[in-house]
Amino acid sequence: MDKGTRPLKAPADTRRIIRTLATQHPNADTELHYRTPFELLAATILSAQSTDERVNMVTPALFARFPDARALARATAKELEPMILSTGFFRQKAKSLMGMAQQLVDEHGGQVPADMEKLTALPGVGRKTANVVLGHALGVPGLPVDRHVLRVSNRIGIADGDDPEIVEEQLCAALPKAQWTLASDVQILHGRRICRPKPLCGECSVRKDCNYFRDVIAPATRRVRTPRS
Repeated sequence: MDKGTRPLKAPADTRRIIRTLATQHPNADTELHYRTPFELLAATILSAQSTDERVNMVTPALFARFPDARALARATAKELEPMILSTGFFRQKAKSLMGMAQQLVDEHGGQVPADMEKLTALPGVGRKTANVVLGHALGVPGLPVDRHVLRVSNRIGIADGDDPEIVEEQLCAALPKAQWTLASDVQILHGRRICRPKPLCGECSVRKDCNYFRDVIAPATRRVRTPRS
């Protein structure tokens, strides 16, 4: 699927839905633990194909040993790989972390740039990772789209498509910049807690606005409740 084919909800409805989800999930934020933009960047790279909980178990020791880009740029794979083993794909992640740190030192004075193009030029950093760091650690509006945002936004009908960049574009067009990071955070939490692959629609604050509930869940529930003749 490229461009969506279903009509999206009006921007005003999208903004209202995000506000409602924010009420259901107050204080929504990234669940990765970090103190600096560098730490969030490294943690987000580690979170690929892993869980935030697992990454948070690994990073305290990692950042104690390699607290900044200059320290990590001097690391070796032999040092780094055992420390991140439990996050999965540890060899590739170690390579990405060391490459990212070296490039920060060489091109940015060891600092994390507050710029999408410069961030995505770093090893191991895609658009989703860059948006996480921009929105949470650098004060630059960003809307990370992961599998939870894809599922939630498509089910509700505030986006249509399975391409993260297209969904990001659709959501950003409907929302003010100040709401971009929040919109991602609340949809991620909603996808983890409520709108799972098998959703808990009875606990959803926006089910009356949700296309999936209207078109799939509600009709199935009515069929189950209708006695057979």
